Amino acid sequence: MDEVSETNQIEKQARKIERKDRLAYSIPEAADMLGLDYFSVYRLVLRGKLKACRALRGKFLIARTELNRFLNSE
Repeated sequence: MDEVSETNQIEKQARKIERKDRLAYSIPEAADMLGLDYFSVYRLVLRGKLKACRALRGKFLIARTELNRFLNSE
């Protein structure tokens, strides 16, 4: 069991490192990075507080620069 949990932790860390290098993030990823709930980030997008664009299949993507702007302005 310890090997399984250790492997899961390594995979989570790898995903976090991978996320830092991306140019845009989905709403769940942005919510995780901001420490907010999914619906809170979704409402911020709908209210225009966070700019997002629609990607394939209608998913919202939020640019890394937009997340930085939001964090620095609030």
